[in-house]
Amino acid sequence: MTELVRQFADDPYRAHVPLGAFDGDALVGIAELEWERDDQARTAYLEMLGVVPERRREGIGSALLERAERIARDAGRPTLVLAADHPADAGSDGDEVLHAPQGDATIPAGDPPARFAVARGYALGQLDRVSVLDAAARADEFRSRLDGLAASARYRVRTWVDHAPDDLLDSLAVAHERMSVDAPSGAIDYELERWDADRVRDDERRTAAMGRTTLTAAAVAPDDTVAGFTVLSLPAGSPAVEQWDTIVLAAHRGHRLGMRLKLENLVLLEATDATRERVYTWNADENEHMLAINIDLGFRPFALESVWQRP
Repeated sequence: MTELVRQFADDPYRAHVPLGAFDGDALVGIAELEWERDDQARTAYLEMLGVVPERRREGIGSALLERAERIARDAGRPTLVLAADHPADAGSDGDEVLHAPQGDATIPAGDPPARFAVARGYALGQLDRVSVLDAAARADEFRSRLDGLAASARYRVRTWVDHAPDDLLDSLAVAHERMSVDAPSGAIDYELERWDADRVRDDERRTAAMGRTTLTAAAVAPDDTVAGFTVLSLPAGSPAVEQWDTIVLAAHRGHRLGMRLKLENLVLLEATDATRERVYTWNADENEHMLAINIDLGFRPFALESVWQRP
């Protein structure tokens, strides 16, 4: 609950609109709508849409979606993107399946979230693979693997917990901004997020207020600017870790920085909180390079996430 309260607190960069469906005093459905506070932005994202199991097929989800669409239009965001989760092994031989425009993964056309989205005019724009890594007591293994990455030795790696070094703030903001549009996006209209040093600090404060610990490893180029970074987010009171953004800027690719950064942050993870057992990550199904790194590290399939947009 602390996370939700803090997430919906006043945010100067991103609007958050929580929606709830009530039957009397009982909350039976929820949705969360977000968009960039940028006059040029035209897309809103429905980050969450759910109805309690015993109240499904009563039109509650449809009512929440319709309200979200209306709010987004009124806010000048006519394009709405929504997401849904599916088991990694959903479907069987003979099932009709849906393909995203890019990548090889599929989901059953008969999955309830897929039927819900298609019936309301949304098209499947991307599939993300959700993967999990058993990370407990593996720091020595990760350190050993780091020793074999001398090809990227001209880049320094700096790590920190929660608070980025002042001297990296400006170039770290550039890397965050590129992350918003450089990651594979399939047919989804992800829009540019405008970042500067103030937004980096605001994001740190907001995340800390949610009770999370944030671990970052950044590659620093010879000109002392951030060439790439990766972030692990540790929710309070959980054995799990979420892999957040990972990016290597285009000019610095080809030096195995992605693998090096992830290994450095996994070593930092055990040094910071050895009780954490698992790391979850989300990757576009067409992002072959990052998926190869994760498979090499030992990530295994956990689920699929579908992303939809009304054409």
